[in-house]
Amino acid sequence: MNTAPANTALPARIWPTLNFYARTMAIVFRAAWRTRNGYSMGQWAEDSLTFRRGCEACGLRFHVENLEAFADLPGPCVIVANHMSTLETFILPGLLAPIKPVTFVLKRSLTTYPVFRRVINSISPIVVDRTNPREDFKTVMEEGTKRLGAGLSVIVFPQTTRTMELNRQAFNSIGVKLAKKAEVPILPLALKTDAWGIGTLCKDYGPIRPELPARFAFGVPLHVHGSGKSEHEEVMEFIHWKLAGWKMP
Repeated sequence: MNTAPANTALPARIWPTLNFYARTMAIVFRAAWRTRNGYSMGQWAEDSLTFRRGCEACGLRFHVENLEAFADLPGPCVIVANHMSTLETFILPGLLAPIKPVTFVLKRSLTTYPVFRRVINSISPIVVDRTNPREDFKTVMEEGTKRLGAGLSVIVFPQTTRTMELNRQAFNSIGVKLAKKAEVPILPLALKTDAWGIGTLCKDYGPIRPELPARFAFGVPLHVHGSGKSEHEEVMEFIHWKLAGWKMP
């Protein structure tokens, strides 16, 4: 899936970052208002799609490869991805939730943001504190198994810090371990979302660079055998291969 070229309005071309955040805040406030009467997976997907259209109106372009790998799975899975910016958390619901229900493993601070917390707390996230790795692991294993058992696919960013490169040492195997415990497949996801930059004072509010395409590529589903070490290496290799290819002219 590639977004079609569109005419970008003059204000968005001159002030893409300002225009982007104005649109985004309007969408977040609208979504939070909708949670008053409950907030369905369909509404989340709809708001995510509205966000993507707002991005496109600001000049951003999206390229999605092999989404059918998710659609063709008969049940839930663990999606294991690199983490580059806030963009993926806003875009992925619109890609995945219309097909099958999904949720994220998220840091607790995201569930306490003003306004936004009403939306994110409505989609059954798995919340970790990132202060005690042992407790976080226990939480992901217990809560993740429950979500998967209820039919929700779980999106995991093992490399918890948002970076432009794949850091293999920081890319832990929690997604593979969750998939093994729940007896569901792993779906690798490589993404390049640096069009939404990382901020200096606040990581979540960086500059918007429409000249950089946002890319999402799903790999081949993997089933965990034995310890899962080889599957973990295969996920990282897929992400590394895609990121390297996207750098080439």
